[in-house]
Amino acid sequence: MSQPDYLQLLDHLYDGLYFVDTQRRITFWNRTAEEITGFSAEEVMGSHCYDNILNHVDAQGNALCENGCPLSRAIEGNVNIESEVYLRHKHGHRVPVAVRIRPLPGADGRVMGGVELFQDLSEKTGVLLQLEELRQLALVDSLTGLVNRNYFEREIESHLQEQARYGWPFGLLFIDIDNFKYINDNFGHGFGDQVLQMVARNLKHICRPFDVFGRWGGEEFIGLVRNIEGAELIAIGERLRMLIESSRLQQEDGSVGVTVSVGATLAQVGDSLTDLVGRADELMYQSKNRGKNCLTSDI
Repeated sequence: MSQPDYLQLLDHLYDGLYFVDTQRRITFWNRTAEEITGFSAEEVMGSHCYDNILNHVDAQGNALCENGCPLSRAIEGNVNIESEVYLRHKHGHRVPVAVRIRPLPGADGRVMGGVELFQDLSEKTGVLLQLEELRQLALVDSLTGLVNRNYFEREIESHLQEQARYGWPFGLLFIDIDNFKYINDNFGHGFGDQVLQMVARNLKHICRPFDVFGRWGGEEFIGLVRNIEGAELIAIGERLRMLIESSRLQQEDGSVGVTVSVGATLAQVGDSLTDLVGRADELMYQSKNRGKNCLTSDI
């Protein structure tokens, strides 16, 4: 098989794939990598993987391209590495991926580069199929693609009834974009819409398949997290906050990021919808008063 045929075959893999040399310069970028990341081969070929392209972070928000790059470790140590990380899409949001990295040996046996194969884990959640069904019922917010307030209120009522009957625990995350008026005033409402969409994409791609995230109104989002205890709810909320903070939208003069303030609370027996949402909303405002870009809980 000739080299062009070989590369064409790699273009049709179900997973994203790219090659780098020992300087981590990208020498191949397949079509699935384009689909998962939003970056075309022309945009990345010849650049380094750490040149503000994918900006891998781990679940704790550590910037792996700057410190602890799995690809660099594989090349330098001549070892295979597997991990789950979050890459930054061209549109700014974070995408969870499973990466498998292998060093590439040359004819003399010495490492001449590395190969990274990555799989989009967000597709496993089934969220996109769920949203398509809901869209047919006019229960999805047209701007963000998340479920709307009408649907979300039904979900909360249903889960409160299940908790009263069976004792099944769940929690709420109330999420508000910080300084959103400043964004609209300084960049325009069109860019503000892009920010809302970027935050929504983070929520869609990162949430668990059995949780529900929706747009409550304006720049407010809400998440219903099922079968959860207090520490787990806080951990999920902190991860979402961190991943939104590390997302960026490109502008002509550079990139723009946003942060969110989060309130987290567990549903209690006897709660009404108003009680539960009001408590989560109040905790979110406490986060605003603490300086924003943080999570406050009553757990």
